[in-house]
Amino acid sequence: MMGKEKGLLTRIGHAAEAAKDKAQEVGAALVKTAEGAASDAKREAGRTRILVEKKARAVTARVTRKVKGAEADAKSALAKAKRTVKSKVRTAAAEAKKIAGKVERAMSPKKPAAKRKTGTARKVAGHKTASAKSAVKKGMAKVKTAAGRPAPRQPGPPTR
Repeated sequence: MMGKEKGLLTRIGHAAEAAKDKAQEVGAALVKTAEGAASDAKREAGRTRILVEKKARAVTARVTRKVKGAEADAKSALAKAKRTVKSKVRTAAAEAKKIAGKVERAMSPKKPAAKRKTGTARKVAGHKTASAKSAVKKGMAKVKTAAGRPAPRQPGPPTR
């Protein structure tokens, strides 16, 4: 009987060893699968992080561009407002000057009306203006003849 029990125990031992080996193989396979899944997850996390960083940079650049555009618009609007204010101030100053001149003229004493000249005085004045006109004509004729002549050559550096 002892031989039969021994054979049975041996077979049980072999079966246990086989089950243990099988369990080890399955465990190793599970570990490999888990490691593969972990590395896949790590890789995917890296890709996602890179994508998120790219998106963040793009959004930052877009916002920066919009801010710069808004600043430029504000700057030009401010410059336009300054020009408008300066123009209004100049207009108001000119208007005030004009009004001050009118007030000054209104407040100053009136000049006496021009006296009428007698016949002889009128003749003398007419002669004076006629002689002045002829002098002007002569002067203009001289200027025209001088303008018609070519200008004298000026010595200068030689040209090649």
